[in-house]
Amino acid sequence: MFGEVKLLQGKIIGQMNALGFASKEEATLSALTLDVVKSSEIEGELLNVDQVRSSIARRLGIQTAGLVPGDRHVEGIVEMMLDATQRYTLPLTTDRLMGWHAALFPTGYSGPYRIEVGRYRTGIMQVVSGALGREKVHYQAMPPEKVSEEMSSMLAWFNDDQTYDEVIKAAIIHFWFIIIHPFADGNGRIARAMTDMLLARSEGSSERFYSMSSQILIERKKYYAVLQKVQHSTGDITEWIEWFLQCLRNAMLATENMTERIIRKAEFWRKHEHTSINERQRVILNMLFDGFDGKLKSSKWAKITRVSPDTALRDIKDLIAKDILAETDEGGRSANYVLRD
Repeated sequence: MFGEVKLLQGKIIGQMNALGFASKEEATLSALTLDVVKSSEIEGELLNVDQVRSSIARRLGIQTAGLVPGDRHVEGIVEMMLDATQRYTLPLTTDRLMGWHAALFPTGYSGPYRIEVGRYRTGIMQVVSGALGREKVHYQAMPPEKVSEEMSSMLAWFNDDQTYDEVIKAAIIHFWFIIIHPFADGNGRIARAMTDMLLARSEGSSERFYSMSSQILIERKKYYAVLQKVQHSTGDITEWIEWFLQCLRNAMLATENMTERIIRKAEFWRKHEHTSINERQRVILNMLFDGFDGKLKSSKWAKITRVSPDTALRDIKDLIAKDILAETDEGGRSANYVLRD
């Protein structure tokens, strides 16, 4: 499995290098957006995709239509992920980790609860489920007084170990960090950021073309099951590493679909380089290529672009006349619109 993962890494990088600068930027933007959104979704938190995408685009200097402002929470999560993947060559220090944690919780609260931010936890950490009075403890992390010493050992190994390939190190670090559970909250997201940082090191590139977090979300039940099983083992984490490599392989295979979509999008805009398309139309067309949520109706067009229904319908009819959009068979008030093949 390890050999297959390394081959896929090389294949993806080769494919992306053949795309050209603009398409590589689009691939990186899509992969990073997916990673940020899905890493939070694993924890049950749904982020606004447009806010995340816009925040990443602004920070990376990528020109894209329809930028929207993000709130402090989104900006903090993006800041952590970009620090991990764009500055992957720098050492991972205690101060840097504390900065990541503070960025995740800019208000000092996790939901309605005040938590310890920018420092290791001082309380007992348990992962529990079940009704009040009938809770089941799935995992109890090490005592808080041992966290600092264990984290120092982990960070020294993260930065200095030359024994293992960075892909294998990513699997080990992910498990090690989750077992320590050093923070009051945000441990899963930080573990996945550390994973992405080591994967960037393994490829020697800050350009990200696949999302490990997205695949972990798909395989979430198995993710937690393997973590729980292996953490109670005698120290042999082979099963976890095998699962990690399988998940990483699946994430890379899923990238092929994204690559096809990016190529299609790039070819479309090259074809219509001299076609008169206004900014509203450009925003919606990009959304259709990026994965539009639900069906495109004139009412939804009007709401997204903040124009009157009449203006929305004129925009749509203009693109139909230019053979870019097509009306589906429903017709009438239920008319939906799709990209022509």
